Amino acid sequence: MPTRRVHHLAAATAAATALTTVLTTALATLAAAPTAHADSGFPMHFVRPGESIQQAVDAARPGDTVKVLPGTFHGSVRITTPGLTLLGSGADTVITPGDGTENACATAGHGICVVGTEEQPLSDVTIDSLAVTGFRKNGIDASGTTGLTVSRTYVHDNAQQGISQEMSTRAAIRDNRSTDNGQSGVFLANYAYREGGSPDTGGTVVEGNELTGNRVGVTVRRLRGLAVQDNGISGNCAGVFVVGDEGVPRAGDLDIRRNTVVANNKFCPANPRLGAIQGAGIVLTGTEDVRVTDNEVRDNTGTSDFSGGIVLFRSVVGVSNARAVITGNTLSGNGPADLADRDSGADNTFAHNTCERSEPTGRC
Repeated sequence: MPTRRVHHLAAATAAATALTTVLTTALATLAAAPTAHADSGFPMHFVRPGESIQQAVDAARPGDTVKVLPGTFHGSVRITTPGLTLLGSGADTVITPGDGTENACATAGHGICVVGTEEQPLSDVTIDSLAVTGFRKNGIDASGTTGLTVSRTYVHDNAQQGISQEMSTRAAIRDNRSTDNGQSGVFLANYAYREGGSPDTGGTVVEGNELTGNRVGVTVRRLRGLAVQDNGISGNCAGVFVVGDEGVPRAGDLDIRRNTVVANNKFCPANPRLGAIQGAGIVLTGTEDVRVTDNEVRDNTGTSDFSGGIVLFRSVVGVSNARAVITGNTLSGNGPADLADRDSGADNTFAHNTCERSEPTGRC
């Protein structure tokens, strides 16, 4: 009997040891795995501090997620894969400049580049929950895209645009914080450095963003068919600037609605493209069929040509606004006027606004 008991104990001990070995091996394999699977079923690639975001992006396939853990990551990121999601862990995931030679995005001076072409737009890329700061040009720069989503990012202290997009359609720029950038918090254009008519964006939306301390909160240049809505815009030189000119089709057929535009009273000196800006709430220049509705615009005051609450002004080439609809807005404390029509454009409508002073009189 004692001998039999010893044999049973030895067998049990061996089995336990074998089970422990199997579990240890399995756990080690899981810990070493470079990817997991997101809820979508596509692989998720993790990037830890000290590792390269660009390498993970280059290894990803359409539909994959690159998950960047908290930490500071040096070096620009260039995305050319459709359907890719670049997902951080909030403002603690920080992308800052590297040595400037890591890829074409770094050479151009941008933080994150999403790159397609007009002829073959890059589709359905998502950038979510990370910070981009300190770049000599744009924090996030997108060109030739369709269906881009930029959400919950903190883009700050970049020398030019915070979030920039050109030659693109159907974008959703939502719930970001874009502050203290040298030009616009959000900049949307047909082309950043070329002339041309104003294409339809197919429903791009700029929504729910906090835009402070920039030259302009939101700039829309030579575009049609989009909405700027429900944003908090304050402390810039100008809140919203919609820029058109004589190009065909004209900029316009877009909505500026339900934004809170308050005390955009920084002074920004003139540059080669535009005069000095200060105390400008919402400004339209050279547009057609723009609808400015249900915004709260207050305490924007200054002495520039664009100063005031909601301002219509001729474009840099002398083109007036046409058929603008300014209705249902609440304005107060703007100077020199809450509503200012300074270009004598055709068939512009001011109705049902709550305000104290207009230029010319009678628009409140």
